[in-house]
Amino acid sequence: MKVPFLDLKAQYETIKEEINTSIQEVIDSCAFAGGPFVEKFEKEYAEFCGTDYAIGVGSGTEALWLTLLSLGIGRGDEVITVPNTFIATVEAISFAGATPVFVDIDENYYTMNPDLIENAITPRTKAIIPVHLFGHMADMDPIMEIANRHGLYVIEDACQAHGAEHKGKRAGSVGEAGCFSFYPGKNLGAYGEAGAVTTNNKDLTHKIKMLRDHGQSKKYYHDVIGWNARMDGIQAAVLSVKLKHLEEWNGKRRKNANMYDSLLKEVGDLCIPKVAEYNKHIYHIYAIRTQKRDALITALKEKNIFCGIHYPVPVHLQGAYRYTRLDKGTYPITEKCSEEFISLPMFEKLVREKIKYTAEEIIEFFSLIQSI
Repeated sequence: MKVPFLDLKAQYETIKEEINTSIQEVIDSCAFAGGPFVEKFEKEYAEFCGTDYAIGVGSGTEALWLTLLSLGIGRGDEVITVPNTFIATVEAISFAGATPVFVDIDENYYTMNPDLIENAITPRTKAIIPVHLFGHMADMDPIMEIANRHGLYVIEDACQAHGAEHKGKRAGSVGEAGCFSFYPGKNLGAYGEAGAVTTNNKDLTHKIKMLRDHGQSKKYYHDVIGWNARMDGIQAAVLSVKLKHLEEWNGKRRKNANMYDSLLKEVGDLCIPKVAEYNKHIYHIYAIRTQKRDALITALKEKNIFCGIHYPVPVHLQGAYRYTRLDKGTYPITEKCSEEFISLPMFEKLVREKIKYTAEEIIEFFSLIQSI
């Protein structure tokens, strides 16, 4: 039996007619860059997230970057985030001209530890970017309280959290803005690159819309120096189709996660994902932890079970951020997790037999090493 880490084709087959029709509509109308299909998706996604506005852009990275620029964050400013994230979170800070400042994560949920934020704040701090990692939102109440007390913006990195909730509020609706990626492998994925910013701030929306379109207030009138960060019409049309199915797909992921949970509890030294009682997890990634990570991945691959690692090297230890001189040991929880994470196969079309097969092989692996 072969168990892929992700199977986008299986999803496509279930919505093939809807997708093909929507793409043909874009081609027939020739509305390829921005335009009515993007506007339609923006309205739909804002409603889904519970915000007044959504702005379609070219990627999740651009969503973060343009949000920082639109809030006036740049050279000389500091932005607090976590090193346990995909590098795009930190790249956006760097490309805005600001300085990333890291705080470690909570070991239970792998998101920003609010208890460490106060000590990281300086007179130059302008914003906090909590990362809703793997589909589990960060503990937003204390983060918002600290930010409000210090006059800081909170920008949610919700690139892995489409439809996740914290105390009944959707990801992207709690802070000043939420930034989403629609990379193809995401719970809500485009058929190429795309992203969005959600917010209730009308002025911020206007600024991001200008920046994504070469700083234009109207065609050929450029009020600011902008960039080409528009969402494509075809991607918007695909996302509109997929958005109608997202709640159902997220529910299936939760069922898959519950099955993994029941089969893998109390196996070896495994840590299975924990969910805060006030959160709704959407399981973009189902990440387990073990000190025998590399051996387990090898054993599973031999059985045609394909896994991932999110992420093997924390951002502060990446070559790109060597200049920070943040040595190993600076963020011990992040570093420990990076050496133990394994992302198991997880997608809404993953069948029970393959989940069971994967779990059985993991159990067999630990049974064998305990007998040695």
